[in-house]
Amino acid sequence: MKFTAGQIAELLNGKVEGNKDAIVTNVSKIEDGKPDTLTFLANPKYTQYIYTTQADVVIVDHAFTPEHPINATLIRVSNAYEALAKLMEMYEQSQPKKNGIEQPSFVDKTATLGDFVYVGAFAYVGENVKIGNNTQIYPQVFLGDNVTVGDNTIIYPGVKIYKHCKIGNNCILHAGAVIGSDGFGFAPDENNNFKKIAQIGNVVIEDHVEIGANTTVDRATMGSTLIKRGVKLDNLIQIAHNVEVGENTVMAAQSGIAGSTKIGKNCMLGGQCAIAGHLVIGDQTKVGAQAGIIKSTKDNGPALLGSPAFDISKFNRCYVIFKRLPELSAQLDSINKEIKNLKQ
Repeated sequence: MKFTAGQIAELLNGKVEGNKDAIVTNVSKIEDGKPDTLTFLANPKYTQYIYTTQADVVIVDHAFTPEHPINATLIRVSNAYEALAKLMEMYEQSQPKKNGIEQPSFVDKTATLGDFVYVGAFAYVGENVKIGNNTQIYPQVFLGDNVTVGDNTIIYPGVKIYKHCKIGNNCILHAGAVIGSDGFGFAPDENNNFKKIAQIGNVVIEDHVEIGANTTVDRATMGSTLIKRGVKLDNLIQIAHNVEVGENTVMAAQSGIAGSTKIGKNCMLGGQCAIAGHLVIGDQTKVGAQAGIIKSTKDNGPALLGSPAFDISKFNRCYVIFKRLPELSAQLDSINKEIKNLKQ
């Protein structure tokens, strides 16, 4: 990577303030900026560092107004964070990609592979598997029988995709993800022993979905567990059988969604959320970290927090009270004693 500020500004449709010939060879965080690097300022909490950073070029919003002199060259854009993401994506796409089938690996003779596919060593590609063009299957990946993987998808080492599951185009599945394992379905018999219910459905992951490391998506009991277009799941998430996650919903690490719940589109779930089964979560629902959802929500409802979760504005008012419960309890004890003394 070696670019001038002028070249970067042209790629981002930005405007240079300073030395357009400043050269950068890498990127860095603004608080740890180093010479010959590019950084960005998007969060106002980091504004102080723009005056001391050693980075040579900083991407900022058009609206940014400096309060002190800045040594670095600025590139002004409409959205600094999006601009940096675009630049890094362009750089990533410019890197050479592997292709071909490494050995030892197993690719069943009935499998169909598109053009420029890479299959890493020790991967297993089962019967009737279909892999699209430009897709990368890294070492130790397991693709069960009748799995379909679309174009331009990346499946990182150790991912396991069980039989009949479908993965769309331009998806990324990170290391250790398990797609299509059995749903948690058991029924007690007359002796109160739990008998397994066969899970005969599959998982369907639509286009432009990213699944984090060690996240699990269970296959449906019947039908499909569905992860819709544009969903982003963090690491260590559990999606149970027959769940549907709506378009462009994002979910942070260690969240868990119980069976048959339907989550709407454009929702945002913080880390360690828990959502009970058989609920409907409305579009654009926002849930704070560690919240527990036990009833369905409406579209465009208030942000939720707490367990059980409720309106975050009410939660904040309640928090002012319950964090003072020890002293309130002491005051109540004191009042009770005074009343008792008065009665005597």
